[in-house]
Amino acid sequence: MDAHAPGPRKSDPSYNVLHQQHTRQPLDVIFKPRSVAVVGASERPGSVGRTVLWNLISNPFGGTVYPINPKRPNVLGIRAWPSLRSLPEPVDLAVVVTPAAAVPDVIRECAELGVQGAIIISAGFKETGEAGACLEREILQIAQAARMRIIGPNCLGVMRPPTGFNATFAGAMARPGNVAFISQSGALLTAILDWSLREAVGFSAFVSVGSMLDVGWGDLIDYLADDPMTRSILLYMESIGDARAFLSAAREVALTKPIIVIKAGRTAQAAQAAASHTGTLTGSDEVLTAAFRRTGVLRVESISDLFYMAETLARQPRPAGRRLTVLTNAGGPGVLATDALVSGGGELAVLGDETRRALDTFLPPQWSHGNPVDVLGDADPDRYAKALEVAGRDPGSDGLLVILTPQDMTEPTQTADRLKPYAKLPGKPVLASWMGGSEVAAGERILNDAGIPTFGYPDTAARIFNYMWRYSYNLAGLYETPTLTEEPTGGRDAARRLVDAARARGRTLLTEYESKQLLAAYGIPTVETKLATTEDDAVSEAGALGYPVVLKLHSFTVTHKTDVGGVRLNLQDADAVRHAFRGIRERLVELGQADAFQGVTVQPMVRLSGLELIVGSSLDPQFGPVLLFGAGGTLVEVFKDRALGLPPLNTTLARRMMEQTRIFQALHGVRGAKPVDLPELERLLVRFSQMVVEQRWVKEVDINPLLASSERLLALDARVVLHPSTVTEAELPKLAIEPYPEQYVAPFRLKNGEELLLRPIRPEDEPRMERFHRTLSEQTVFMRYAGLMQLSTRVAHERLARICFNDYAREMALVAERKGGELLGVGRLTRLRGTQDAEFAILISDAVQHQGLGSEMLRRLVEVGRAWGVQRIVADILAGNRAMQNISKRQGFSILPHEELAPDMVKAVKVL
Repeated sequence: MDAHAPGPRKSDPSYNVLHQQHTRQPLDVIFKPRSVAVVGASERPGSVGRTVLWNLISNPFGGTVYPINPKRPNVLGIRAWPSLRSLPEPVDLAVVVTPAAAVPDVIRECAELGVQGAIIISAGFKETGEAGACLEREILQIAQAARMRIIGPNCLGVMRPPTGFNATFAGAMARPGNVAFISQSGALLTAILDWSLREAVGFSAFVSVGSMLDVGWGDLIDYLADDPMTRSILLYMESIGDARAFLSAAREVALTKPIIVIKAGRTAQAAQAAASHTGTLTGSDEVLTAAFRRTGVLRVESISDLFYMAETLARQPRPAGRRLTVLTNAGGPGVLATDALVSGGGELAVLGDETRRALDTFLPPQWSHGNPVDVLGDADPDRYAKALEVAGRDPGSDGLLVILTPQDMTEPTQTADRLKPYAKLPGKPVLASWMGGSEVAAGERILNDAGIPTFGYPDTAARIFNYMWRYSYNLAGLYETPTLTEEPTGGRDAARRLVDAARARGRTLLTEYESKQLLAAYGIPTVETKLATTEDDAVSEAGALGYPVVLKLHSFTVTHKTDVGGVRLNLQDADAVRHAFRGIRERLVELGQADAFQGVTVQPMVRLSGLELIVGSSLDPQFGPVLLFGAGGTLVEVFKDRALGLPPLNTTLARRMMEQTRIFQALHGVRGAKPVDLPELERLLVRFSQMVVEQRWVKEVDINPLLASSERLLALDARVVLHPSTVTEAELPKLAIEPYPEQYVAPFRLKNGEELLLRPIRPEDEPRMERFHRTLSEQTVFMRYAGLMQLSTRVAHERLARICFNDYAREMALVAERKGGELLGVGRLTRLRGTQDAEFAILISDAVQHQGLGSEMLRRLVEVGRAWGVQRIVADILAGNRAMQNISKRQGFSILPHEELAPDMVKAVKVL
């Protein structure tokens, strides 16, 4: 539609599509249904159909309930209907409790009648074998064609306690609260329900997901993110399902609402151990932990900790670090807390001199003069309160734990009352452990009511603090600004040619020589390596390199050279080289692998001292390519000092991956050794992860050892395995996290002739984005944000970090970059959760307005929207912003009156 074309008429079929506002999200039909049909409703005592119907009608949720039973005129006194087709009105939700074999026909009927949601409680599907799996596939095909959403099958159902909605066969209704609990185990859900009623714990949602045929973790996290009744999201997980959807949703939501997970099956290993060292070390549970860390999700070890953490994070601020100050009136409990703290990775805070002097003024001379702060057994409420006030001011502490044991002179209730004013220390959590039984119960209630989480034992409280600082650490990593890493030029194409050449010969294993060429293409330094197919060639190459040298087997098929005697070290002269050459060849003959000998590689014997590291990548069945970093060498499987991560990395993520290992401390230098160049090691890991992202035919990679010293980093050995030729490109494993979308990098020439580069934004762009915002006039800011936004707000780190860190599957920001790195504009397309819409926003520097940049930005964002498969692209624009409206019209948008906002706004809409 051009700038002068009229908008659509109401008689135009496109009118309704243009004007739809999507006020209801797809999952509203499951959580907020206006009408529900119970298919399989029954009067039989003890039946699931009877319990579900009773729960729906005995907990009024404001909607209509229709029992479906072709054999009865009524069920539980309510008129029954023989089928969904016979109902007097369409329903939002069908709750299905029929036998499994009948479910596909029920879902087909739902689809034909426009029912948009179903909860399939029935069992007998994939958990029973292939026949049940076939039923699931049939159901999913029907539902997807009708754009119908399904919870289950084989689930307990869904509760929405604040509204009274109970579509489950549980024995009771949960209390209302602000915690959403989602479980793959219906039996566990009923146990938690029983416990919660006894402990007066409430829920905003109580969901059994069953087999997750359709609605999965990502869908539910997205939905609950926008739910005002939910403050935290708890998950009991047995399998992750769609890993990319989970990670994408979790990363976006974790900063605003805690996501706390307990994962069953920690000891389950990957389905098949890969041939490389890396593959044998990579198990799905370890990968899952790395994925949680990457997305800001907190993993806990027990059901009790799941709820402890939900309560604690709702009441107390997250600590900035791992340093805890312990106040106690008895030595033993302080020691127990210390053991639990330190063994879990936390630290005792070191009291500052000012803090110790202040404590000296009112504590008895016998106090501990350190941390834990022993206020002694005769401590009265005032002494406790003063000690907490002083310790809370110490800048060297990140949190406080107050322990009370009921001794003869102790006043648990009065002490708790005196601590109430300190329940909200700025930026520092305060936890308590009131040890004992009925004597301390009143004090516990006072503390809990004041917002101080209280635990029966001090080691439990210390464990919860460790969870808290780890949670802070994970969240901080999401938006720490990485340093800019220069990308190696030309490496991608050279590496691809090398891989393609090997695949064309039907090979799945690169030789060491080829593997090092692949690494070198990505700027990873390797030891100089020469090929030799004869003894004379080997001697000649050794002479050119200089003695001593190393000879290694050159083979297209042998996996580990050391295992077949294929590595000979420290060869001092020509005779040693000849002897080694013959020895390698003869050893293969003895092993019946003479055809595996294609010669040797000759390398200088590197005498550089340093640490041996391993860097690798292998496949996880759920998450696709996974990175590994840790201590390397021949004992890599013995020590198992490693960390896993998901590609792609930036320098911040690379550093955090390294920090998970014990060898990281040694990289800083030990026993007089100089530290390794950690920034350069970060950059190496970033380049390695980029290789994994771009070279999708690479299945596994090992660099072992990677020699690291203060002088340099050097890959001494490398091994690369390719996917077999039987694998098609469509079958290649996908990355769990969307990589940088290179396809949207392209130049653009302004009307004045200046050439810019338009590209997706990167986390490293934060400093440039700050400078860009400082160039904007108040008029430009007003037009973009429909009001003035203070510069200090616009350039705040928290805001800019969110702008620059994009999940490219959900949000695409394109920046216009001038030669030299200056940013002149940014255009953003964001998927609107729970809809088929995306929203655009564009901001152009005053210096280049009216140069065609805004139109080009919008044109490219529309292409992104098409690639995403969205139905509509929309934007809210000030009625006075004629320039943006004209740009939108030129790109085929309709400008419509805004039906939701103030009359000074209009809505731009384009149907794709």
